[in-house]
Amino acid sequence: MKLSPDETVFWQYGFITINLTIVTTWALMLVLVVASALITRKLKSGIHISRWQCILEMLVTGINEQIEAVGLPQPRQYIAFIGTLFLFIVTSNLCIILPWYEPPTGSLSTTAALAICVFMAVPFFGIEKSGIGGYLKSYIKPTFFMLPFNIIGEVSRTLALAVRLFGNIMSGGMIVAILLSISPFIFPVVMKLLGLLTGVVQAYIFSILATVYIAAAVRDSKKKTNLITSK
Repeated sequence: MKLSPDETVFWQYGFITINLTIVTTWALMLVLVVASALITRKLKSGIHISRWQCILEMLVTGINEQIEAVGLPQPRQYIAFIGTLFLFIVTSNLCIILPWYEPPTGSLSTTAALAICVFMAVPFFGIEKSGIGGYLKSYIKPTFFMLPFNIIGEVSRTLALAVRLFGNIMSGGMIVAILLSISPFIFPVVMKLLGLLTGVVQAYIFSILATVYIAAAVRDSKKKTNLITSK
């Protein structure tokens, strides 16, 4: 039983390895790019729009509302990053209905890369909102002695993001494989359906947590800037 798509290696030369995770990830990115180009090439502003544009507008509106509900009043600044995270993860997880498909989110390397993207996005948006000085001061809040604990918190929550997504997707795949060996008819179908639901939930949780971290950085930096300005 394979625990990760990383174990399927297609080509290797020295430390350079092309495995199933890399191939699947690039294939998913290509599909998302092509689909985005096809859906957005004939957008209309009138009443009569295509089904795909209707779905796209519902998706964008829903993501914007979630971002705003978390505490970011201008969701257009963040939807490119957060929306891309959600779309990639949910597409990766929903494609498990395809035969012989193994989601790249079942690899710790993929989930770690996504978590690192969030780790880098948090200071990026914080600095963009309040400047580097205002953002860095949030690390010594409420006192300077909290600096190491705040840094540890940033690193630990990034690790938690990666491990949470990897663990849930990997365990779901293992359960389906075990049930296939025990009862190859009924239970695997049920678990596939539950896997689809779990995949959507995990994509939502990952994206919401990323939004919460960004909102916290923006709010803390903004408060610091307002205090300095008022003084």
